[in-house]
Amino acid sequence: MACIHRITAEGAGPMNKCQRCPKQATLHITEVLGEDRFEEVHLCEDCAKKYLYEPQKKAAAAKSAEVLGEGDEPDAVGEKQCEACGIKFVEFRNHGRLGCPHDYDAFKDDLLPLLESVHGDTKHTGKSPRRLPRAKGAQLELAQLRRQLQQLVTEEKYEDAARIRDRIKDLEDSA
Repeated sequence: MACIHRITAEGAGPMNKCQRCPKQATLHITEVLGEDRFEEVHLCEDCAKKYLYEPQKKAAAAKSAEVLGEGDEPDAVGEKQCEACGIKFVEFRNHGRLGCPHDYDAFKDDLLPLLESVHGDTKHTGKSPRRLPRAKGAQLELAQLRRQLQQLVTEEKYEDAARIRDRIKDLEDSA
């Protein structure tokens, strides 16, 4: 059983990349695999069409492997386990929570593509305000310099105004 949600521009948060190609993901598919087991994928229209036909192929391959006696091997990715807390990667995929900080190293190869598809990158860069709050003294000095600059421009004293402008820029950049 699969639950398919169309991702829209007005929808929740930033758009994701398709997990199979570099296009923008437009569909979020949650497939119920069994008791408390889910598989979530973000796909573009083309990859989603291909993906929706794969379950029949997977089921046929699983049945043939069962007949041949090959179905006893555990999935290598799902069976990866953190040595510190004992959580398996398949448990993380099903519940969406890691067990400890060591899991990032234990599941690194599998987490990086997942993080890139969800967040668009694997490294957090963060944001900072353009102008950070300043001490009162610096704010007063900037206000005075801006008034002085306006006065000098009005009086057409452009060389003095350029010096004041540079001083304002230095104060803003240093804070």
